[in-house]
Amino acid sequence: MDSKEKEIISGCLKKKRGAQKALYDRYHPVLMGICLRYAKSQPEAEDVLLMGFTKIFKNLSSYSGEGSFEGWMKKIMVNVAIDNYRKNLKHYFLVDYENVNPDAIGYDYIPDNISLQEIIKTIQELPDGYRIVFNLFAIDGYSHKEIAEKLSISESTSKTQLLKARKKLKKKLVLLNSEKVIQPKAEKGLKIELGRIL
Repeated sequence: MDSKEKEIISGCLKKKRGAQKALYDRYHPVLMGICLRYAKSQPEAEDVLLMGFTKIFKNLSSYSGEGSFEGWMKKIMVNVAIDNYRKNLKHYFLVDYENVNPDAIGYDYIPDNISLQEIIKTIQELPDGYRIVFNLFAIDGYSHKEIAEKLSISESTSKTQLLKARKKLKKKLVLLNSEKVIQPKAEKGLKIELGRIL
């Protein structure tokens, strides 16, 4: 932790508005990225971000100083996003398909001509249940057991949601790529092992 970060945290603990603004300004881009991955829209992501920062400021005294401060805030933001999902669960649609072959998805590549913003937008367009499970597993590294506990679903539902999310995401990225390139060439794609993602 650098001295500027310590100074900001100290000011926030004293409820100084300038320090709170400095913390927000410093970490807004990173934390907004998390919110955008979990939310259905930009406005919902902004709401989750504000709720997350409120929780960060409220619980700042519980940060022990050990480990990454940014990591501590990211964990809070993910939990706030999940709480928001749970609160709105009646508006979301979860599908549980049994007997789906999880080996159907392997490694793939993401073409160079698809930007990070387009990938995030594509993730946001996933059905709610798919998007939440995909983010928790592929991006944030949670196990299916942890996801099941967090979302109050079965592990098989988590696995099914992930499988469906991967298939849908893959299909959308292929479609997006085909719309951008007349004759796509596999060798021009950015080869990435996407074991957890695709």
